[in-house]
Amino acid sequence: MKRIKLLLLLPVLMMVMLFSAMKIKPKRIIFFGDSITQAGIKPGGYVDLLKKDLDPGKYEVIGAGIGGNKVYDLYLRMEDDVLKKQPDLVVIYIGVNDVWHKLSSKTGTDYDKFIKFYQALINKIQANGAKIVLCTPAVIGEKKNGANEMDAELDKYSGAIRDLAARNNLPLADLRKLFIAYDLANNPDDLAKGILTTDGVHLNEKGNRTLADTLLPFVK
Repeated sequence: MKRIKLLLLLPVLMMVMLFSAMKIKPKRIIFFGDSITQAGIKPGGYVDLLKKDLDPGKYEVIGAGIGGNKVYDLYLRMEDDVLKKQPDLVVIYIGVNDVWHKLSSKTGTDYDKFIKFYQALINKIQANGAKIVLCTPAVIGEKKNGANEMDAELDKYSGAIRDLAARNNLPLADLRKLFIAYDLANNPDDLAKGILTTDGVHLNEKGNRTLADTLLPFVK
């Protein structure tokens, strides 16, 4: 009788031993973008804050931002910086330089090319098996009511990302709307910088915390 009971319990014991030996693979998240994301990995940056907000046993957080990048730069380095790392989730935060460089260095990205490269990014990342979250570019200047020089163009490119999110059935963190609403409520002197940014583009302490809090539900 004891032998029969032991034989019956053996499969259960083996399963218990197997599960205890197995290590749960953490969910790998890559934040893919430009200098805002590059700065985000530094202490107090939005990527660093998210890494601290998430359980390290369940999540692995990687920042893959390079200063000056536009959407086609992301496409060109996607294989090495994203696909080879086999992420579970990729957060794409690009578009500021595609607009801003039209003014600063006359090397922005044409609207139709921006959409084509962005869609190509989505296609290749999805084909690699990862989920995607899209982000609209936040601000190029923090003045209210469309008073910044690049506001109309930034709105246009943000609209393109909203359309891409809808067309591909992807979650969207609409940072453009979020930052505009925040500046409207918290910038009484109509300053061009210093509310959520250090220079009208790159995030200050409040901007990083705001972005981290906004993205946290998307990556969990």
